[in-house]
Amino acid sequence: MPKVETFDKDLVIAQVTDVFHNKGFNATSMQDIVDATGLNRSSIYNSFGSKHNLFLECLKTYKERFNAILSEELGVATSPLESIELIFDFYLQEISKDNKDKGCLLVNCTSEMANQDDAISTFLCKNQNDTLQFLEDLVAEGQRNNLINHKKTAKEYALYLYSNMQGFRMTGILISNTSELKSIKNTIIQTLI
Repeated sequence: MPKVETFDKDLVIAQVTDVFHNKGFNATSMQDIVDATGLNRSSIYNSFGSKHNLFLECLKTYKERFNAILSEELGVATSPLESIELIFDFYLQEISKDNKDKGCLLVNCTSEMANQDDAISTFLCKNQNDTLQFLEDLVAEGQRNNLINHKKTAKEYALYLYSNMQGFRMTGILISNTSELKSIKNTIIQTLI
């Protein structure tokens, strides 16, 4: 008869996500995971299968949590342009709260793992495509309402914004000066007007 899980899976995912966020996938050992969760290796393997599967579970949960918080933040936006600005404001807040300069787990994963693992690459590409479509829809609506210029197509601006979002979050690891980050954000937004 298989053993029944006697631990809080959500808590374990949160604990392990913190380890992966601090150390990255490759530098995280199973012993790090055991130490963070207090579980033995067999419980971890029986519940998640492998470190790789556990990492994917952490990425999915991180993305879902992040998207839920961002959706709530965007709920106050009165226009597509304001939504785009609020996205960068949200990232700015996250950077300001990140006293360990860990950055974004998804961005960090992209630089560490995107070209090393098919399953992770597939997950990251889906996330990227979803984000690009969301941005393209915002820009297209902004262009229809004459809030965003027509110098580029909605798709071109979506790619521009996505690239800037990634770069902004990476830059925030090394630059914590809020006024400098606000200046970067303002330059990005000004390009659209």
